[in-house]
Amino acid sequence: MTHVAIARGLLALLCGTQGVATLAIDLNRSHASNPQWPGHARFHLVWQVISYALLSLLEVALVLVAGPYREQRFYLAAILAGIPMLSCLVAFLCRKMYGGALYDPNGIQPVRIQAFGSEHYIDLNLTAEVMALLMLLAIVALFRH
Repeated sequence: MTHVAIARGLLALLCGTQGVATLAIDLNRSHASNPQWPGHARFHLVWQVISYALLSLLEVALVLVAGPYREQRFYLAAILAGIPMLSCLVAFLCRKMYGGALYDPNGIQPVRIQAFGSEHYIDLNLTAEVMALLMLLAIVALFRH
């Protein structure tokens, strides 16, 4: 198996995971059906989740379906997969401007870690997005190798 085939398989896996994870994480009682969230916020969340899931299907098809322009389709899928990840980072950096928070009291709480006598909190959403972005960059580097 070539590095190109491995990179294509890994990108398809990452894209598929991105779509399925978004559905699993957000379409539940802590998010989409959270009674404490305004209905309009829940509507936008479900809209976003469905968009990401459909986008991930397109990305997987771009990578795996046989046909012309395989290299270009790989890079297009990688760019499309990176957009939600980068959007998360922008939302994180701008959260004070709009009063945003990384977690909801009814949702997944940050992980508390004690190291060297001090306490640190790690948000799992942000950690997952950063790790996925690093994996995406590694997959693209493998493809280019």
